[in-house]
Amino acid sequence: MTRFVVTGTDTGIGKTIFSAALAQATGTPYWKPIQSGLEEETDSETVARLAGVPIRPEAYRLITPASPHLAAEIDGVNIDVETLSPPPGDLIVEGAGGALVPVTRTTLYADLFVKWQVPVIVCARTALGTINHSLLTIEALKARGVPIHGLAFLGDAVEDSEAIISEISGVRRLGRLPIIDPLNSETLSKAFAAGFDRTDFA
Repeated sequence: MTRFVVTGTDTGIGKTIFSAALAQATGTPYWKPIQSGLEEETDSETVARLAGVPIRPEAYRLITPASPHLAAEIDGVNIDVETLSPPPGDLIVEGAGGALVPVTRTTLYADLFVKWQVPVIVCARTALGTINHSLLTIEALKARGVPIHGLAFLGDAVEDSEAIISEISGVRRLGRLPIIDPLNSETLSKAFAAGFDRTDFA
């Protein structure tokens, strides 16, 4: 079964593009549990456009562009973490921002990952600062008992940073997705095939 959670070391690093690439390469449905901010193209819409895979409806669609806990409060929505679980079957699940983003005032995404016990792929940028951010994210996930499938790097190649994060953390490096311009279904597919081994996600 192809079933992964995609999380990140920060927001805006390219998790959705990686999720689209992985979903496209494996033909796997995509699910974003909570979408905050609806004025621009949503993550589900981006993945649908780039990957052409089935999209599972978000459990919560919040108008305010903010962390889920705050967006829900502003929108007057109660997020029930007890019933927030991934749909069955093959699935690529994308969290919001980093692994420790609050879903509610008392629950972080990492807490949901513990409950779900779905292997997590940590997306990390390659830019300056990534070593610290990546190791902190991995340490936080490991401390909670979250299963980690591997690391996916996003951006220009920085070999030493990518290597040392994997060496120190003990988490395998799956590959790297470069900045893709122009970005479309075809260029995304080619970039993923060049940067990753499809069998690592079987």
